[in-house]
Amino acid sequence: MSKDIFPVFPTRMALTSMKIRLKSAEKGHSLLKKKADALTLRFRSVATEIKAYKQALGEMMSDSAMSITKARYVAGDFAYLVTENVGSASMKIRTELENVAGVKIPVFDAYEDSGSSDALELTGLGKGGAQIRQCKSKFADALQSLVKLASLQTSFITLDEAIKLTNRRVNAIEHVVIPKIENTISYIITELDEGEREEFFRLKKIQEKKADALESKNAAMAERRELLGLDDDGAGPSLLDDDDEDLIV
Repeated sequence: MSKDIFPVFPTRMALTSMKIRLKSAEKGHSLLKKKADALTLRFRSVATEIKAYKQALGEMMSDSAMSITKARYVAGDFAYLVTENVGSASMKIRTELENVAGVKIPVFDAYEDSGSSDALELTGLGKGGAQIRQCKSKFADALQSLVKLASLQTSFITLDEAIKLTNRRVNAIEHVVIPKIENTISYIITELDEGEREEFFRLKKIQEKKADALESKNAAMAERRELLGLDDDGAGPSLLDDDDEDLIV
C-alpha cells in the first residue's frame, strides 16, 4: 500500500490489537491535550506575575538606591563595617518542587536564618541608625522580590519547554500515530475481505469442479452401461424369451 502503515500480518488478532492501540492513542492524545491546556494556563499566570514583579522591582530598586544614598549622607561611609563584620549570610534560599500537571517546577524561597546573629546591629548607633536600618529593610525586601522573580523566571522557562514538548507529542499522536494506526486497520480489513472473497471463490470453484467430476463420472458410467447392455439399475439382459417369461409367471 502507498499509505504509511505498521508492519503487521493481516489477521483478526492483529486487527483487534490495532483497535486497542487506536483507543489507547486517542486516550493518550486527550490526556496530553488537557495537560498542555493546564500548562498553558499556568504559563500565562506566571507571565502576568513576572510582568507585575518587574514593574514593582524597578521602583523597589530605585527606592533602595535612594535609601543607601540617604544613609551615606547621614552616617558617612559604612561599607567597611559591613565588609569586616559579615561572616555568613543572614538571608538564605531554599528550593522546593511544585508539581503542575506532572511537570516538576523549581520554586525558590528566601528566608532569614534564625541562627545567624546580626553583626551590624550597632552600626550607626551614634548617628544615622534609623536611616541605615531603613536601608537594610528596603534591600531585604528587594532581595525577596529578586528571589521571587528568579523563581518565576525559572518556572516560565520550565513551563515553556514542557509546553513545547507536550505540544510536539500531541501533534505527533494526532498527525502521525493515529493516522498510521487507522491506515493499518484499513489495510488489515481490506486484506481480510480480500481473503474472504478468495476463499469464497476457491470454495465455489471446488464445488464446480466436484460437480463437473461427478457429471463426467455419471456420463462415463452411463456410456459403459450402454456398451455392456446393462439397465440403469445395473442388471444385464434377460436369458429367457418373452414366452418363457409368461410361462414362468
